[in-house]
Amino acid sequence: MPRSQWSVEEYVQGVCRGDRVALGKAITLVESTRSDHQVLAQQLLERLAFLPTEATLRVAVTGAPGVGKSSFIEALGMYLVERGQRVAVLAIDPSSAVSGGSILGDKTRMERLSASEQVFIRPSPAGDTLGGVARKTRETVRLVEAAGYHTVFIETVGVGQSEVAVRHITDVFLLLLLPGAGDELQGIKRGIVEMADLLVVNKADGDRLPLAHQAQGYYRNAVQLLPPHPSGWVPRVLMCSSAEGSGIAEVWQAVQEAVQQFHQSGYFDRQRRQQALYWLRQSVEDELRRRFYRNEAVQQLLSTLEAEVAEGRLSPFAAADRLLQAYDGRLSQGPPE
Repeated sequence: MPRSQWSVEEYVQGVCRGDRVALGKAITLVESTRSDHQVLAQQLLERLAFLPTEATLRVAVTGAPGVGKSSFIEALGMYLVERGQRVAVLAIDPSSAVSGGSILGDKTRMERLSASEQVFIRPSPAGDTLGGVARKTRETVRLVEAAGYHTVFIETVGVGQSEVAVRHITDVFLLLLLPGAGDELQGIKRGIVEMADLLVVNKADGDRLPLAHQAQGYYRNAVQLLPPHPSGWVPRVLMCSSAEGSGIAEVWQAVQEAVQQFHQSGYFDRQRRQQALYWLRQSVEDELRRRFYRNEAVQQLLSTLEAEVAEGRLSPFAAADRLLQAYDGRLSQGPPE
């Protein structure tokens, strides 16, 4: 059988034995928009959903562009690989608003990590999805967990306050920061800081070390003003240098201590259950959106109503109501003359 026509069972067996080629093909299948691929992907995910897997830790790594997310993940990933862990990195690259294209360059930015047999790196374009994650990131997480990876890093786009959906996928939320806070502290959105379990000042080396210490102090003061964490965990503010490797062990120790606190308080399991319910609703909304725009009655009206809205002859709200009526089958005739 040609490799392009794998059965569900072949996908399941390949993923479960940790075959990186099979895992890559399975992710491609899940990300595909072809209807036949979607049916096969759903069958695959259903098969994997009830298979026992090792406990996997999901860690979000976010921060402003240029903060060094890829180099940080490479340094921390290599630290874990050297200690016998299998590491997966799901890197979400920003997509062009003009062409829709994406560079997908994380494998070139993580040369040492990508060369390890214990590591799987998968860059995906963000497309038009908000929240700092790609459309099928959650399904991809399930696949890499089934493949036996111990830690899954999700590197987000880094677009500020829209880094929300990643919180509904991961167990630990790590926010990377640059040295030299001061006025820069005012530019950090309160919402994203409130979500962070760990704040890490990266690039704390050389001439930037005094600035890193200063930034650490600023953020420690800021964290004290935030509402208490549901688990009782107090967010840590740490420093590290991805280039020198300093502070990396301390960051991982803090991650483990946070997870321990989450488990002891019951927060870890509660969060996983809430995430499952969130993605139930999100899946329904995504499917309703897909069905809405494929609806024949909607397609017949859409271009006409869009033209009227663009010309100012119809409000967007009235047009939306007309489209919803058409979708519901309540609009049996064309627009009034």
